[in-house]
Amino acid sequence: MIDINTLKFDEKGLIPAIVVDAETKRVLTLAYMNRESLEISMEKKLTCFWSRSRQELWLKGETSGNYQHIVSITADCDRDALVVLVKPDGPACHLGTESCFENPVFENDEIGYFTLERLMKLIEGRKTEKKEGSYTTYLFEKGIDKMLKKIGEESTEVIIASKAGDKKETIYEIVDLTYHVMVMMIEMGISLEDVRNELASRHVIDTKIKQEKMT
Repeated sequence: MIDINTLKFDEKGLIPAIVVDAETKRVLTLAYMNRESLEISMEKKLTCFWSRSRQELWLKGETSGNYQHIVSITADCDRDALVVLVKPDGPACHLGTESCFENPVFENDEIGYFTLERLMKLIEGRKTEKKEGSYTTYLFEKGIDKMLKKIGEESTEVIIASKAGDKKETIYEIVDLTYHVMVMMIEMGISLEDVRNELASRHVIDTKIKQEKMT
């Protein structure tokens, strides 16, 4: 851990803090901290910033309830900027959106990138704005029974492929299974965040069990 006295605050005593969701890795906001707000953030384990417009300390979530629980704070190589990983209680933006960065300026169509979040939005779009000829739309039209039938079939395919020791085929079938499970999740109103939270709670339990066995 570095000493905060080695951080380089600007002529106004501020240092930019890029706030990132620790789980999704999405940039939530860009704010500024002074030495006092940084110390408060570290003490409370909640983000506290310096409001340049109001010229006062600002504990994120104090009025909205959308606190940002700090996982870690890391300085860049020049020690004049910070990345703050957080677990947010709600939207980061005062407009009520998850992130302050919601307005695309440019996107290179030649370079695609994949995230589970983007896939979930695509699947959800096939439910709200039905597309003719779309298999996903077809599943939503058929309903939960069809989805569950496909999940059962794909689960069997995963078992068969893994039992045969075929890694490539097993990966292929796992992807098919994952896709159909995600369609079911949208149908039932289950989010990736719901799944992450459940996995996180089980990880804590598993850690405790391991510690008990070691002692």
